[in-house]
Amino acid sequence: MTDLAISLLPWQQQVWDSKARFKVVAAGRRTGKSRLAAYLLIVNALQAKQGQVFYVAPTQGQARDIMWQVLLEAGHPVIKSSHINNLQVTLINGTIISLKGADRPETMRGVSLKFLVMDEYADMKPSVWEQILRPALTDQKGAALFIGTPMGRNHFYDLYKLAELKEHDTYESWHFTSYDNNLLDKDEIDMAKKSMSSFAFRQEYMASFEARDSDIFKEEWIQFSETEPEDGEWVVSVDMAGFEEGGKTKVRLDETAICLVKVHSKGWWVKDIQHGRWQFQETARRLFNIVEEYNPIVTGIEGGIAKQAIRSPLIDLMKIRNMYFTIKELSHGGTNKITRITSALEGRLERGALKFNRGKWNVEFMDQLFQFPNRHVHDDLVDSLSYVDQLQSLVASAYSFDLEYEEHELLDVTAGY
Repeated sequence: MTDLAISLLPWQQQVWDSKARFKVVAAGRRTGKSRLAAYLLIVNALQAKQGQVFYVAPTQGQARDIMWQVLLEAGHPVIKSSHINNLQVTLINGTIISLKGADRPETMRGVSLKFLVMDEYADMKPSVWEQILRPALTDQKGAALFIGTPMGRNHFYDLYKLAELKEHDTYESWHFTSYDNNLLDKDEIDMAKKSMSSFAFRQEYMASFEARDSDIFKEEWIQFSETEPEDGEWVVSVDMAGFEEGGKTKVRLDETAICLVKVHSKGWWVKDIQHGRWQFQETARRLFNIVEEYNPIVTGIEGGIAKQAIRSPLIDLMKIRNMYFTIKELSHGGTNKITRITSALEGRLERGALKFNRGKWNVEFMDQLFQFPNRHVHDDLVDSLSYVDQLQSLVASAYSFDLEYEEHELLDVTAGY
């Protein structure tokens, strides 16, 4: 192992140094993905006392074309033998590195893996990982590197976002563009940009997880203002994530979004959108804190099972803090989501009646807005804002409007129920 000449780019070093068991790297073309993968294959194979090491590409032909020569060059000092017919390399410690194609999953069953690289994971069926390769890592407690250039919002994006959330210590994710390879001529990348569509360039060189552009919402419509309007009333709208038993959000990575908006004489001013994959106790706590601080004239929550789930912790908080408020149930109103969101937001954005405070939430919100509607892109933040449309009619008559809580049951401010 000491004979290996390992030279890493700065971005490769970040991934190399990480202690995460599962590493997810979204990187643009010609960033040096294959070289990093080869080094990690060799080093992990040399450290393995038992089990095999796999490099998996979408097809076996791609595995050969991408990795075979790179692997032979990088591992030359520690390679005992190589067989191109079966695409296997045996190292001096006896560990075998095999190059496989995800299009032939039957060839990967029944093995014990110490380490695994899945290259261009976006081009593979997710079942190859979930049903075949993840179980193969179990007995050795093996590690894996997922690496590739994005192809829209698919299973690679979901895995990347899961790792980015850092809900599990075993996952970590990185994002690098072709500009991060300091061995590439930046002028050449700039030239490619001029000859490619903006979508293709962002995906291939900038490693952007993008669906194709939507024609509904325009970037030039967006107006920011950090000055709170003098008149108006606060409203809060909540788009709930789906919940599993026990209060955990579902694995499909949708989020709960709590939207705080001031409805005033000239339109809406969006102060903040808190969002996350919270258990319902945490959702209730965050919502209560917002209501306590801003005293909105009305608070609305998307109806359904998830709304019922936070009812109990909300009531508990009301009793503990001796502050009570009622909930307006928000509904789809028999309208499909695209029509509902478009009707609520498009006109207001176009005529400048919808302005945004600056905050960390802007990036995620704008990403969802400009790519709406697309089944590969979440729209939780956009949906939460659209629900304000159902609440704004209550602002003018708020002081005379008799809000009801859960099936016409009013909370007694003295007894607390």
